[in-house]
Amino acid sequence: MEGVLTGVALVHLVPRLRRIRQLAENTKYFRSRLKEMGFIIYGNNDSPVVPVLLYMPAKVVAFAREMLARKIGVVVVGFPATPITEARARFCVSAAHTRDMLNQVLDCMNEVGDLLCLKFSRRKYSPQPDLCDETDFELDS
Repeated sequence: MEGVLTGVALVHLVPRLRRIRQLAENTKYFRSRLKEMGFIIYGNNDSPVVPVLLYMPAKVVAFAREMLARKIGVVVVGFPATPITEARARFCVSAAHTRDMLNQVLDCMNEVGDLLCLKFSRRKYSPQPDLCDETDFELDS
């Protein structure tokens, strides 16, 4: 009887583990791509809730409208729910999102970020972070 219960538990556990792994992969991909584009992201790196800073209250509505015009609904949050200079858009990544879906949102974010000047990060990100340590390699003359 114990073996049957273990088998039943595994049948239910394996799909859940796949979804958890897929959620972690989607979250890591989405956050890293946004950072590469120059957006400033708040929150824990492992969290599927991804707050993208918009900073200026006047850009919150413009951002939401531009994204909606591209058929992407976003949750925007501003003052008084946040400090006045920390307005943000909040994305919720899911295990059900495909890479194509994420790329579509990322492409739109890139366009809107350029249009509204929302890319505030000064950091240089590499798709291979192990190879980029921001060390200055100037040669002596």
